[in-house]
Amino acid sequence: MRITGTGHASMFIETASGSILCDPWVNPAYFASWFPFPDNSQLDWDELGQADYLYVSHLHRDHFDEENLTKHISKDTTVLLPEYPTSELEAELRALGFHKFIKTVSEEIVELPGGAKVMIQALTSPTDGPIGDSSLWVEDADGTRLLNQNDARPTDMSVFLQHGEIHAHLLQFSGAIWFPMVYELPDNAKRAFGKQKRERGFDRSLRYIDDVKGGWVFPIAGPPAFLDDALYEFNDVFGDEGNIFPDQLTYADWLEEQGHEKNIILLPGSIAEVNADGTASVAHPVEDLRQWFADKKRHLDEYRDRQRGRIEAEKASWSHPEIDVLATLRERIEPLMVSAEHIATGIGGPVRFDLTAPDSEEVVESVVFDFLERRIYHDDGAKVRYRFRTERRLIEHLLHIREVDWVNSLFLSCRFTAARIGQYNEYVYAFFKCLSEERLQYAEGWYAEQRPDDEDITVQGWQFQRRCPHLKADLSVFGKVEEGVLTCQMHGWKWNLKSGKCMTSVGHDIRSVPAEAADA
Repeated sequence: MRITGTGHASMFIETASGSILCDPWVNPAYFASWFPFPDNSQLDWDELGQADYLYVSHLHRDHFDEENLTKHISKDTTVLLPEYPTSELEAELRALGFHKFIKTVSEEIVELPGGAKVMIQALTSPTDGPIGDSSLWVEDADGTRLLNQNDARPTDMSVFLQHGEIHAHLLQFSGAIWFPMVYELPDNAKRAFGKQKRERGFDRSLRYIDDVKGGWVFPIAGPPAFLDDALYEFNDVFGDEGNIFPDQLTYADWLEEQGHEKNIILLPGSIAEVNADGTASVAHPVEDLRQWFADKKRHLDEYRDRQRGRIEAEKASWSHPEIDVLATLRERIEPLMVSAEHIATGIGGPVRFDLTAPDSEEVVESVVFDFLERRIYHDDGAKVRYRFRTERRLIEHLLHIREVDWVNSLFLSCRFTAARIGQYNEYVYAFFKCLSEERLQYAEGWYAEQRPDDEDITVQGWQFQRRCPHLKADLSVFGKVEEGVLTCQMHGWKWNLKSGKCMTSVGHDIRSVPAEAADA
């Protein structure tokens, strides 16, 4: 099986049944804050776009690149479609002109003409991507197997392993979030939180690698490049151990330190050959891979110079002063707040957006989303649970394009700051990801269907429920107990086992007792 790196989570897979192009992202995403790293714009996307099959893992804009899909990817390619609870991904692709679909059933194998097989596992909780994330498993006719896990965080890897050894495992290792960088915290606290998040990301990926016990590991799906001067500090080129966006070589070196030496880095244009006997080879478009990464800052600076015009053009399109922000929010979002029974209750208080003038700290308008009263109004000075500060023109643009997912636009852009009282509250972000009736009703139904887990396990002298209250990860696999604190290594959530209280977020307590008390 041949795998050509095409940047970030994108790759071009060649099998006996033809080629599969995955997540072809080229153009800036999230208000022109994210760019693929390394730069992949020099690739022949017209040629790559003639692939036999197209796989778009989910709707995050560093995977679903509308401009590239429109201009360069053949509309006659056959789309391998994950089985998601909403029809958004299919509808978006059909709107671009794609008309051939294999609608997969999650975790069921599809045999393609020529002898290759594919299987897609779709994750469907409201916190998985924008209502969904997925992984692609491929088995070539000669028995070579590949798992493109990209951003997905499965709780059970056995579905991929039951069909035989995986020879190529491609997975995310770098951050893809806005915490802690945007939070209004002292620098030392921000650095400490960032270091923890970076370490958790590495540890989580290693857990997946150990579970799969496959052959070659390919670090993909990160990091992004931040080329706007206002965001450039987020690039990992300043020796900051709290930076959550380490690069591929940094991660591969870390894996070697953990005893895992079979790692392959894909630059755009790198070609890897993986075989069923476990052997592999790779050819890069540069002579010295390590030296290329040593020159990372120079590459980023040159990349930034090439993209300055694009960034400025994007910024010029954001202002829509004709939009009455408060009136439009009331019209479109207040009805959703009324319907959001579980989510609004989970938020349990008001959330404020302080809107500033362009490139300024001057607040020109403050809007409160009151999830107790289910209404939106101008700030009255009362305390709020969460506070966000961003440019008014970004909200204007979201309203102008009728964006239904502020997480997959504003928040991932990192073009805001945030503060909160108390612990992290996942319901805040779940709501702003679900600003359409279809998404909201699905999310409400998902939360309503969650039930306590009756099965208990015993670890390090404590008995507690087997399933994580957050996203039902198996704590016998992902749970770690130290000094009476349980950590779920899937997402880094923590619980005080003595009290059962969640230390990470509200509303997710756990059932736990000392093991000797359970036996009494």
